Amino acid sequence: MALPLQVFFLFMVPLLQLQPQATDATSFTKSRAAYYPNSEQNGTSDGACGYRSYGATLNGGDVSAASDLYRNGLGCGACYQVRCTNSHLCSDEGVTIVITDMGSSGGTDFILSQHAFARMGQTTDDGKSLLDLGVVDIEYSRVSCSYPNNNITIKIDEGSIYPNYLAFVIEYQQGTKDITAVQLCETVSLTCKLLDRSHGTVWAVVSPPSGPLSVKILLSGDDEEMTAGWNLSMAFQWTGRLEQAMILEYS
Repeated sequence: MALPLQVFFLFMVPLLQLQPQATDATSFTKSRAAYYPNSEQNGTSDGACGYRSYGATLNGGDVSAASDLYRNGLGCGACYQVRCTNSHLCSDEGVTIVITDMGSSGGTDFILSQHAFARMGQTTDDGKSLLDLGVVDIEYSRVSCSYPNNNITIKIDEGSIYPNYLAFVIEYQQGTKDITAVQLCETVSLTCKLLDRSHGTVWAVVSPPSGPLSVKILLSGDDEEMTAGWNLSMAFQWTGRLEQAMILEYS
């Protein structure tokens, strides 16, 4: 049976609060970076963050796996400015990447997509020279994520086809804050339950209630109250099993 059409949205935050906040120019951390040698030019579609195909094309393919910066999944969706330090080959701006996977190689903090790795070069030929090197010295800094043509989105994960299991992925995370907690609330009784981070950016709950529900997101730096700070709340009707794709998006 297909999901009923009683899908609706409830947002408790002004649009202004959803815009990425500017950050001051901060110091860079020195490290090393490699790239996926056997991958396609863009990112991977089976990364540890759980983005699936979205993870391969996110940010125009400028994505990366991370080791310590993965932070048990908390680092998924974070953006970093990464620039190599070879003055003959590397541009001053480098490239802005999004963490979509976990991995390390030879003491590196990042394993970039080939597309992102080559973009650190001053020219196309310099990018090819960087790829020939394989591993380069870099410096990096956390920066704000910005998706001008997209809004933060909750996508019901395909694993939710199983009875009594609900999981979803949060995409197009904006700004510089981390998603630290997610609640699933009954809109009638107002009873809320904290979800478990299954892996990466996949949040799940066993035996979720059916009927009208809302999802609330808490970001790092917000107050303990779920109604404070950048609190996005969206509501939908859940029948207990996913029969078709469901995507909840700010509009």
